[in-house]
Amino acid sequence: MSAAQIPSNEAERLRSLNKLGILDSAPECEFDALVHAAALVCGVPVSLISLVDVDRQWFKANTGLPGVTETPRDLAFCAHAILQDGIFEVPDATLDPRFADNALVTSAPDVRFTPALRCA
Repeated sequence: MSAAQIPSNEAERLRSLNKLGILDSAPECEFDALVHAAALVCGVPVSLISLVDVDRQWFKANTGLPGVTETPRDLAFCAHAILQDGIFEVPDATLDPRFADNALVTSAPDVRFTPALRCA
């Protein structure tokens, strides 16, 4: 697996993220409703609202991965998504050299398809 590069605006991005005061906050039904709707629309078993912190990807909302609140940043698909604008889509993670040997792909939850909108 290739680890994502650190964005050139990383310090500014992290300051903005921390100003939100949302990291490690309690679940909120509005965000939970969004991930549930996204899973239905995309026809996928897992949907997340994730925030990329210094060394982790933290989930503000989660459907399909009960009990999981974060993953290490080096496993995070969103660590790659924050490097670009717009939609970041991985049609088949098993065929993408950035993710083919990622533990989230090679074992549970067996990630295959990943659409992401500008993760933070």
